[in-house]
Amino acid sequence: MDNDTLDLRSLAPRVELARRGFAQGFAMTGLAAGFALAVQPIAAQTMITTDTAGLEAGEVRIPVADGTIPAYRAMPASGGPFPIVLVVSEIFGVHEHIKDVCRRFAKAGYLAVAPELFARQGDPSKYTDIATLIREVVSKAPDAQVMADLDATAAWAAASSKGDPARLGITGFCWGGRITWLYAAHQPNLKAGVAWYGRLVGEPTPNQPKHPIDVVEALKAPVLGLYGGKDQGIPVDTVEMLQEAAKKAGKAVEFVVYPDAPHAFHADYRPSYREGPAKDGWQRCLAWFAKYLAS
Repeated sequence: MDNDTLDLRSLAPRVELARRGFAQGFAMTGLAAGFALAVQPIAAQTMITTDTAGLEAGEVRIPVADGTIPAYRAMPASGGPFPIVLVVSEIFGVHEHIKDVCRRFAKAGYLAVAPELFARQGDPSKYTDIATLIREVVSKAPDAQVMADLDATAAWAAASSKGDPARLGITGFCWGGRITWLYAAHQPNLKAGVAWYGRLVGEPTPNQPKHPIDVVEALKAPVLGLYGGKDQGIPVDTVEMLQEAAKKAGKAVEFVVYPDAPHAFHADYRPSYREGPAKDGWQRCLAWFAKYLAS
């Protein structure tokens, strides 16, 4: 067993903490069924549904420092150990779309796990108003807590005989895209990241003291950024700003900007979905992980 493996597994919380279950004050004890209310109605005509044939898939519990959090895990039903991909949700939490993304990775030969990183703050799937969801749940999830929960999730996957701790990747969408950048600067055992339209700059807050532009020099793994040229919330000049900063810092960062794509162009269950950029981005994502998470 190499040092990277030992380091990753050492991130797991002590067993006695895990046995306590949820600490008092945890707001969410299980994953959402279906889709988040804030994204209704669903664009059924473009929605992709991935079956579980040949997979082991379903809800699991991840031991964290103060209890356990729910997560969705999917992987091939036989074989392994598999490279690990942490899947970080949008602001809507681990609803059906994120579960489906995990199954897509599993079909490609990965152990994919999406932890519910808002479990302490509330159930994001129950909110019908995005502004209220951001104010009451998302903004209250400290980056430090999120990093620790992702470490615990990686350790949980590594402790399984099916997860290969030497091949750890992360991908995330929107809110999860920003988290992907931060985690690539946080976790030394990470081998690759793919950030889908994650915010790159912003004002610091007590819970979110830094943004990707602030941690470029600390990046520890190659990151692929997939962005939309018509994303009204993430100006292209901020993409160029981070790209230039990464170049100066000598970091392996690559961006693909789809000129006509809006924000959330990969979200096939929403009107923002754009089939061409989404399919191209997915293939680039798989190629990135194949390159950096190879045996």
